[in-house]
Amino acid sequence: MSIRFNCPNCDELIAFADRYSGKRARCASCGQRFIIPSADNETPKKVEPPAEKAEPEPGFYRAVFIDSWKLFVRPQNATGLVFAAAAVCFKFFTGHTDYSFTMGMFRVQAPVGLVVTLSAWGCLFWYYMEIIRSIAIDTDELPEVYMGGLFGFIWNVIKSLSIFALGLVIVLVPAAIFISISRSTGIVAHVLSMVGLFAFPMAILTVSACGDISLVFRPDYIYKPVAKAFWPYLVAAGLFVLAWELQLRTIEYGRLIGSGTLVIGLHLLANLAVQALAIITMRSIGLFYRHYSCHFPW
Repeated sequence: MSIRFNCPNCDELIAFADRYSGKRARCASCGQRFIIPSADNETPKKVEPPAEKAEPEPGFYRAVFIDSWKLFVRPQNATGLVFAAAAVCFKFFTGHTDYSFTMGMFRVQAPVGLVVTLSAWGCLFWYYMEIIRSIAIDTDELPEVYMGGLFGFIWNVIKSLSIFALGLVIVLVPAAIFISISRSTGIVAHVLSMVGLFAFPMAILTVSACGDISLVFRPDYIYKPVAKAFWPYLVAAGLFVLAWELQLRTIEYGRLIGSGTLVIGLHLLANLAVQALAIITMRSIGLFYRHYSCHFPW
């Protein structure tokens, strides 16, 4: 059964499964947060954003390094963890499949694996931003998984892939310019890439928490909070770079065909472990905003 009601801000029709009654949610159209009601056509209660803080909230490091691990043992987080694990498994086992074939003089493209991989990453990117957004507004649980119907799913996948791609393009512009001019991919290019990746969590936080992608083009919005809370941000950015580097080193099933079950299982566990680290990383990015929101210009 589902509960149907209108957004308390923009009046958009929204539907959630009745098991989500009483949970926090967000309108996909206007971004308004509310408590999901218990009956159809009931007006949901708005969730107001937290009041501005004059000083940083203490406890950031404990929240990141100690409390984050509790995410994986709380029953209420099971849905989100299963969602992330399913996306990882889909891209792990089917990312290599390609059913393209030749018909006469034509090559019919059917890159099923590529579509599955992009869809899986789109789901993960969407959930990453939901984690950042929910943690930033002062909740300690993983967000519920609700991507809408088929069209909502497709839209969220495409939007999330686009946001992450645009964010990467923006922060990696200096490295790309250097490589194109110098024709070199040496240590300088690597350093510039690392500097770009260092700024990427702040770009994604800005989009996730503020909801305005145009703000990633505002260097003052990106670097002002970093300058005022450098060491906490370094923790979040360091976790992101670590997860990024580990993800690049993971191996999926397509390269393991012919290997033993144990080897395949260990590589699957490695992929799942990297995603667990990614979830902790996204939580740390949200915590950075929650604890140091007094430094943010928006």
